[in-house]
Amino acid sequence: MMRDAAGDIIYVGKARSLRQRVRSYFNQSGDSRYHVKFLMAKVVDIEVVLTDTEKEALLLENTLIKQHHPRYNLDLKDDKTYFSLRIDPHESFARFTIVRKRPRDGALYFGPYSSGSAAREVLRQMIRMFPLRHYPLGTCMSRKRPCLYHQIGQCSAPCHGLITQEAYAVLVDGAMLFLEGKGRQLVAEFKRRMADASEQMLYEEAARWRNLLRSIEVTVEKQKVVLNCGDSDIVGFYRDGSRIELALLFIRAGVLSGSRLFNVSWELDDETAISAFLQQYYAGAVFIPEEILLPLDFDGRTALAELFGELKGSKVSLLIPQRGTKCELVALAGKNAMSAYQERDGKEAAAEAVLVELSKKLQLGRIPQRIECYDISTIQGRFSVGSCAVFTAGKADRENYRHYRIQTVIGQDDFAMLREVFLRRFRVDNRENVILPDMVVVDGGIGQLNAVQKILEELGLAGSFDLVSLAKSRVLHNASESAVSKSDERVFLPGRKNPVVLRQNSKPLLLLAAIRDEAHRLAIGYHRKLRGKEGLASGIEKIPGVGPKRRVALLKHFGSLQRIKEATFEDILSVPGMNRTIAEAVQRGLQDD
Repeated sequence: MMRDAAGDIIYVGKARSLRQRVRSYFNQSGDSRYHVKFLMAKVVDIEVVLTDTEKEALLLENTLIKQHHPRYNLDLKDDKTYFSLRIDPHESFARFTIVRKRPRDGALYFGPYSSGSAAREVLRQMIRMFPLRHYPLGTCMSRKRPCLYHQIGQCSAPCHGLITQEAYAVLVDGAMLFLEGKGRQLVAEFKRRMADASEQMLYEEAARWRNLLRSIEVTVEKQKVVLNCGDSDIVGFYRDGSRIELALLFIRAGVLSGSRLFNVSWELDDETAISAFLQQYYAGAVFIPEEILLPLDFDGRTALAELFGELKGSKVSLLIPQRGTKCELVALAGKNAMSAYQERDGKEAAAEAVLVELSKKLQLGRIPQRIECYDISTIQGRFSVGSCAVFTAGKADRENYRHYRIQTVIGQDDFAMLREVFLRRFRVDNRENVILPDMVVVDGGIGQLNAVQKILEELGLAGSFDLVSLAKSRVLHNASESAVSKSDERVFLPGRKNPVVLRQNSKPLLLLAAIRDEAHRLAIGYHRKLRGKEGLASGIEKIPGVGPKRRVALLKHFGSLQRIKEATFEDILSVPGMNRTIAEAVQRGLQDD
């Protein structure tokens, strides 16, 4: 573990011979790579931990990287937010749901899918073939009859006992095989079941298997076998300086079924990058195939394969193919990685060009790499909130979004609320640790701009960053014209009375409008959330004896405040955690409300 002058761990590494590895970092003739010299210029201390086996070293390295997030270790981040389909086979009448996170909770996850709409489309097609339930079991069982999905043949209605648990489990197994890309195995199994049902003269059941087969075979026919093997992942690698693009191709049952991209910054060697990537990716709750094909070798490959085998529960091989189809697939993954890098590089260059153009048009003091926009949302001074939307390098930086509950302003005073938000955002006692924006966008005209400028002067921030305001376009009413016309959106600058009118639908103006709309959306969303909580509290939480647990139990059982109001005393009493006294208080309190 290499530490800098502040004592922080900046790099964690492992090797069979630490003496040889560390010596190479200090030996100029042994390692001339610039990034190693850059790392060693910051190292003032090295701490060593010995382990008995390579596998223990792998586990310790992974633990330390997660704990300390060293600057010079690989920080694996996805190129986008992915969605997955989740199912828990141990659940009674299991169903698929769309999720973002994949914790190790015993459930199975399929994907990833690049967007929620893509995941929903896969789920929609699958449920047409496998009629699994759509809603929570409790919600379905509260209905007097099966839902519309059962009537159109897309739900087997387990909530009303129209399918046995064993038959439903067969559907679940079939759906999972389909999502794993094992369509041919699924077709063979369903053909066998159709034949068995036909021999036993269960013709309705045989017809059901026949219909399932028809819909599955249409999909399976479109797939082409690329490997005569089981499941494999192929790693593609492309590097330009410290920027690395990684591509994963997924082979399931010999069929290319999908891909995934990763973009990272890395200062050290390629072998260490590949090893670190594999450790971080497969340590998560992802499917581990029998075979992982790699573009290059690295130290500790055997130990890593052993570790993955323990996670999977069966043997896992890490291979570096030298010829044949597998070698061609590794080359294909490399082409995917290079293409993704070039596409990403082009987008970043285009975004940079927009920022440069914006800086020139508005005569800014700097190129606005970090832009912040603030907005206030309130209704007559109630549930007042502020929001801060952040764009970095021309893209939404949602990790740095912030919202503020207004605490010191009573009544309708937007400027005072905005002043409170700025005071909390740029606190004097914490200003050294705060990243200042390059530009702040204010929603409004010259009046809002001047008010914010005064606030910044009070805080001693005048000139610390550029300040602009963006006034929305207005509808121009003209009785003599039948068509409705709108004014241009205008940009106001400090010290200038007349606005700057950017070309409508130009990229700089669209960027400013996007961050303004994002700040407005963020403020409105938080405002509605607070209103909803307050409305709920006024209905339930103010009743003596009803705390957070009972409130959650009531809402989980009935689904809404209105249904609780309509419920009978016996219905409320049947909720877990309720007694007669509290049930009477709930019914009486809601009726009074």
